Amino acid sequence: MSCFQGMEALVAASTDKVPHVQALVCFDNEEVGSNSAHGAACPMVEELVSRVTRVFAGKDDNADELNKFAIRRSFMLSADMAHAVHPSYPEKHESEHRPSMHGGPVIKYNANQRYATTAPTAYMLKELARRHDIPLQEFVVRNDSACGSTIGPILSSRTGIRTVDLGCPQLAMHSIRECCGTTTVGQGVALYRAFFNEFSDVDAELQAMN
Repeated sequence: MSCFQGMEALVAASTDKVPHVQALVCFDNEEVGSNSAHGAACPMVEELVSRVTRVFAGKDDNADELNKFAIRRSFMLSADMAHAVHPSYPEKHESEHRPSMHGGPVIKYNANQRYATTAPTAYMLKELARRHDIPLQEFVVRNDSACGSTIGPILSSRTGIRTVDLGCPQLAMHSIRECCGTTTVGQGVALYRAFFNEFSDVDAELQAMN
């Protein structure tokens, strides 16, 4: 789902005078730990940023320093799925954190860093959603429940790139009958397209607040 939404958004994104490099990276083996040559723990993202930086570097530039600068200016959306509240088991969710089907993409938080979202990275998505009237939901797992994870913490800790974890709400995750709301597919595409197009504008506002 997230790969489809990301590709649709990237294809539809504007390339007219966008001051940043747009990229989509889809990984395999997430459900078995990501430790493979083509999983999120591989060096693909670091190498991608390094190679792109070298393309833009002048002959007198220090490519290594430019690469470090690019890392600090970069931003990642770790797009996976999210647990929608099940109508038969609503008590499994915190009362104020019950993502609903058709309710919009979900920003995911975890104090133990099972998700990579921080306050500044969540702001990025919230501001983009506000600008385009896209509904957003937020999710924190119950304190007495185990929390799954995503590739977000793997990538953000390997690279140092700012990251937010999000996804579309679904029922029966990891089963053979996973299902999600049809409207959320389009909402995710719209949010990702807004990110591709307007990241630099919102990031400039965010930096000005610091």
